[in-house]
Amino acid sequence: MNIKNRLTLMSFLQFFVWGAWLITVGNYWFATKQWSGAEFGAIFSTLGLSSIIMPALTGIIADRWVNAEKLYGILHILGGLALCYIPQVDNPTTFYWVIFVAMLCYMPTISLSNSVAYTILKNNNYDVVKVFPPIRVWGTVGFIAAMWLTNLSGNKASANMFYISAFVAVVLGIYSFTLPQCPPQKLIDKNASFAKKLGLDAFKLFGTYKMAVFFIFSMFLGAALQLTNMYGDVYLSEFGKMPEYAESFVVQKSTLIMSISQFSETAFILAIPFFLKRFGIKQVMLISMLAWVLRFGFFAYGDPSFGGTFLIIMSCIVYGMAFDFFNISGSLFIETTTDSSIRSSAQGLFMMMSNGFGAFFGGIISGQVIDTFFTQNGVRDWHNIWLAFASYALVIAVAFSVLFKHKHNPEEVAKVSH
Repeated sequence: MNIKNRLTLMSFLQFFVWGAWLITVGNYWFATKQWSGAEFGAIFSTLGLSSIIMPALTGIIADRWVNAEKLYGILHILGGLALCYIPQVDNPTTFYWVIFVAMLCYMPTISLSNSVAYTILKNNNYDVVKVFPPIRVWGTVGFIAAMWLTNLSGNKASANMFYISAFVAVVLGIYSFTLPQCPPQKLIDKNASFAKKLGLDAFKLFGTYKMAVFFIFSMFLGAALQLTNMYGDVYLSEFGKMPEYAESFVVQKSTLIMSISQFSETAFILAIPFFLKRFGIKQVMLISMLAWVLRFGFFAYGDPSFGGTFLIIMSCIVYGMAFDFFNISGSLFIETTTDSSIRSSAQGLFMMMSNGFGAFFGGIISGQVIDTFFTQNGVRDWHNIWLAFASYALVIAVAFSVLFKHKHNPEEVAKVSH
């Protein structure tokens, strides 16, 4: 295979590992194991904790001591072994610690896969800006393929999803050792402070009002980013408890319905340049927040009837706008407003606030809220759960529009886009 095809396969398998269980783990937790919602929230908080702890540490290791492609492979093999053990676990506490180990290994591989791809493409004289996006799109295809395989093979609530994920993780780990070498770049000064090595010097950006507001809202919105991944498939599957919906397509093929969200992502990524040029970074971030209101709101009023299914599908379609618009416009905001000396650290801080602290608190608090206020005798009130999440997103959007001050400059966006 040529270089582009090899990296495309890496991207496909990278997200296949995640897609095999991320959307359906709720079904395994609630339907198969019948554990509580409060404890389930902690499971998704491991994604946040791992995103806070690991990427910077593995970045330092790959920069100074170990080839990036080898570190990438080792992490996938170790993560695969942890996933392989999950079916043996018979209590929520042990499940939490095993999935935490798996996420400590997996989450840094997302940024490492980008680093490996960038390095290999540059070393082979490819235009990274032009060549990388089509390669990355295959990651989303891999995620969708894993979701479809899990559902169509009848494993959306079984332990086999973890075996599927573990097998692919180990295969990817071994495969990565065959990739072209990506030796340490040694770009970090060995005499630099530990805080600078970890990218913590970017925290000084909190000293300016606009940046502080941006990072705080990144955390608040980050709390919503994984909610539909956590609960969406469970919500659709639990319509099966109603006799009139038990055999409906929405219930039987819930994971396929949820995969529309990933298809939507690929479409809205292509639309981002137009929206940024037309509306600017602040407006695009605001559009994202309002899209989250619609994402949750459509779910609140959806059901497996004809009209209700349309609302569920609409929720999945707006997900692409909700998820991509904030992540990419937020990244561009950092790119156009920070000094080059701390720009990489600032990008890391953005990810830490949204996918780290935000996802951590979102996972913990959502589980507690659902269990305390919206669950009676094991029955979850999904209508009001989604309305509560929609209200949260609306408050965030209104507050952001008032408190965040940023003037649209088309030239800045154009400069970064090119």
